[in-house]
Amino acid sequence: MSFLDITRGDSPLVLGLPHTGTDLPPQIYDALNDTGRALADTDWHIHQLYDGLFPGATTVRTAIHRYAIDVNRDPSGESLYPGQNTTGLCPLIDFDGNPIYRSGQEPSAEDIIHRRETWHDPYHAALEAELARIRDRYGFAILYDCHSIRSGIPFLFDGRLPDFNIGTNEGRTCDPSIESAVTEICASAVGYTAILNGRFKGGWTTRHYGRPREGIHAIQMELAQSAYLTDEAPPWRYDPGKAARLRNTLATILNTLLRWRPT
Repeated sequence: MSFLDITRGDSPLVLGLPHTGTDLPPQIYDALNDTGRALADTDWHIHQLYDGLFPGATTVRTAIHRYAIDVNRDPSGESLYPGQNTTGLCPLIDFDGNPIYRSGQEPSAEDIIHRRETWHDPYHAALEAELARIRDRYGFAILYDCHSIRSGIPFLFDGRLPDFNIGTNEGRTCDPSIESAVTEICASAVGYTAILNGRFKGGWTTRHYGRPREGIHAIQMELAQSAYLTDEAPPWRYDPGKAARLRNTLATILNTLLRWRPT
């Protein structure tokens, strides 16, 4: 499918890239207001940041923007963070709480079903197939879900977000040794801050696939965009200097996961 970019590697590691796409069908783009058309909530340049860090990894990426449908949300529409501000399966607001659609142009229930069947379901079918392929070969698979977000969004969280935000749904989605290894690397990275299961504990992808007893381990990495962008504002420029430094730590994480084996 043209909106899916799948690269098959020969290691136990799968990288999920659910929010780097900026494509929108004309009918959805036309329904958005100026706030929505700015696409501010994109995980800007994350595919570039991880590109080439670990050639043996399998990657699954969608080019469709999260404003069409968020493939990291529960397809039922149930909130991952009850009682906290968040955005939905087919978002009606941005991360600042502002409407993204022109009045009266919001998606209908039928629109949401169509979007789920067109983009959400195929993305997860591809991700599930790659995880099954790898688990069949190695006896286990590790899903590392790649994300980023602005470091300051009062609508979603107080204060400033740490640079590394590791999510394992309170340790449920992966072996404890995976969680501790990634946390230790991030905590010891000079000049960076890190937290485990803070504001972001892992999205639906991490929670859905993370079944350690069945041989599938999942961990989410939410990076603060201030760690690799020149500025957290349009035009969202990738900062090669910042990125090169951050990529050193990310490479250490991925290579550590490469060497991991169940005991």
